[in-house]
Amino acid sequence: MRPEHDAFGQMLWAYYKGREVFEIWERNDGYITVALPKTYFSEYETWFLHEKKALEFVKGRVLDVGCGAGRHSLYLQKKGFDVLGIDNSSLAIKISKLRGLKKAKVTPIENANFKRNSFDTIVMMGNNFSLFGSFKKAQRLFKKFHKMTSKNALIIPETGDPYKTDNPAYLEYYELNKKKGRMSGQLRGRIRFEKYAGKWFDWLMVSKEEMKEILDGTGWRVKEFINSKSPKYIAIITKIA
Repeated sequence: MRPEHDAFGQMLWAYYKGREVFEIWERNDGYITVALPKTYFSEYETWFLHEKKALEFVKGRVLDVGCGAGRHSLYLQKKGFDVLGIDNSSLAIKISKLRGLKKAKVTPIENANFKRNSFDTIVMMGNNFSLFGSFKKAQRLFKKFHKMTSKNALIIPETGDPYKTDNPAYLEYYELNKKKGRMSGQLRGRIRFEKYAGKWFDWLMVSKEEMKEILDGTGWRVKEFINSKSPKYIAIITKIA
């Protein structure tokens, strides 16, 4: 990613350097949301219960997809796991390393090409199931992950059920997606920070049934779901022998 497009990384870097900043998400229909970036740096004690429960399933060699500032990778590293964090933001990877992550690499999810049997667990926390982008892309990447993981590997992604909302701005957008032949929760947007504007990309949110449909034929299946008090949930996905 070119530096001028790394709005996410620039926002993380400014926060890391002690500035009070906000993360701005701009959807392609003009809808704007704003969030505080402190979550990306939060410690285990402040995490939600469903996050803590999910990480109890982690085993062996770990790939953290979309590691950001490294909060999950660093926690697992402290627990003695061999963790590699990847992110498409070079500044996010720089911050992860400065915070103590031993293994971190600038790699977009699309370019995650590793040898067979490289990992036992793939972690996609922080709503990172969304990085799959679309139904077809998700199926393609799940098949790729199948090749580069061990026999009894797990994938642990977090997402949010897009249908559990009464926000008319979201419901209207979901209906427009259906008319375009897209998944309802396939959001197109970008991150902005000060003079930086990230590239437009698809951000996929799915229901539990939609996740199962995506997994069909990929060599993976849902072992169990871990719910939260919000629309967010985490899936424990296991490899099919």
